[in-house]
Amino acid sequence: MQENNNNLEIQINDDIFPRLLGVGDENIRYIANHFKSRLTARDGKISAYGPRDEIDQIRRIFCDLEAMCRARSEVSADDIRTIIRLSGASATHKPDSNNSEYDEVKVVETVRGLIRTRNALQEQYVRKIEKMTIVFSIGPAGTGKTYLAVAMAIDRFQRRMVDKIILVRPVVETGETLGFLPGDIQEKVDPYFRPLYDALDEMLSRERVRRFIDKGFIEIAPLAYMRGRTLNNAFVILDEAQNTTSGQMKMFLTRLGVGSNAVLTGDLTQIDLPDPAASGLLEARGLLQGIKGIGFVEFSDRDVVRHQLVADILRAYQGNAMSGETQQ
Repeated sequence: MQENNNNLEIQINDDIFPRLLGVGDENIRYIANHFKSRLTARDGKISAYGPRDEIDQIRRIFCDLEAMCRARSEVSADDIRTIIRLSGASATHKPDSNNSEYDEVKVVETVRGLIRTRNALQEQYVRKIEKMTIVFSIGPAGTGKTYLAVAMAIDRFQRRMVDKIILVRPVVETGETLGFLPGDIQEKVDPYFRPLYDALDEMLSRERVRRFIDKGFIEIAPLAYMRGRTLNNAFVILDEAQNTTSGQMKMFLTRLGVGSNAVLTGDLTQIDLPDPAASGLLEARGLLQGIKGIGFVEFSDRDVVRHQLVADILRAYQGNAMSGETQQ
């Protein structure tokens, strides 16, 4: 067994090292308690000795932890737990490439630091957006589907690869029609787009977002507004795509013009249509697989990068749904 052990040494910048260790080295102790490997931290260096599979996982943990320390002033215990959980998922959830290891990807530089992928499936997602014209991202809340799509849109725009960013959502009404809601049409639809606004504000700052919207560089519109248009040189995101009908999905996909890319995100467990089986996203997943230029990435609760409780909640609901199906 001794010959299967490996050594690991990671040099950490002096300005990050104390925050990475945590108060009283609590972060290092917490991580060490999850492994058999011997783990030490001294003079700006993390050292580990133990089984090869553990060493690979420990390397991923500290790469993610260092990136998080660069982007944030503080790292919480929940952040550490999430990083440990995702490092285990990365070992079995590899991207479909010849590279056997997960390489952290820089997505875009924002006012709050760099946005990087947090696990191997997120990396696969970003790579597909880079290479394909249309990418479907399917999975539960908290997996970074919309956040990374917005980051990639901003990256393309900042590098002048597209002329504008178009953010689209189906407006599924819940008891009230838009006509009876107060305000003009933009004020009526804004609440539906709050998650997209939040991502934009975090990456660009609220002032720049408003300026780009005023100049037409960023357009935010309900799905119905896409009918009859041809979208050229644009990065288009259709969020909450599970709430499109078959006809709406076909209409949206056929709007793409020259130089445009589309990312469609959705969660098939949260369909708000009267007939969930009529979801355009569900149909598209069955019809469009294997078409050149169209890619699919499917996340699960293992890929949640929010609070650990989000993953636990998703699993509880999934277990309850399966139990209900069994009883029926």
